[in-house]
Amino acid sequence: MGSQTAQRSLTARQRRRVTAKVLFLLAGTVAFLLSVSLWFLVEDRETAIYVGLWVPSLFSLGALVVAHEGER
Repeated sequence: MGSQTAQRSLTARQRRRVTAKVLFLLAGTVAFLLSVSLWFLVEDRETAIYVGLWVPSLFSLGALVVAHEGER
């Protein structure tokens, strides 16, 4: 019975990792699309560059969170 509990917690851990990956990927994609729309549609260049800098930061933070989640 102990192995079933361990397997269920492993499945829950995998679900948390997938959820974290999807959320950070979604956040980075939204930031990218917002940046592009600010650059081309609104023509607010400085804000577009500022928002565009969020993309690698969000992806890096996501990689750090997912890697830390795997260590538990």
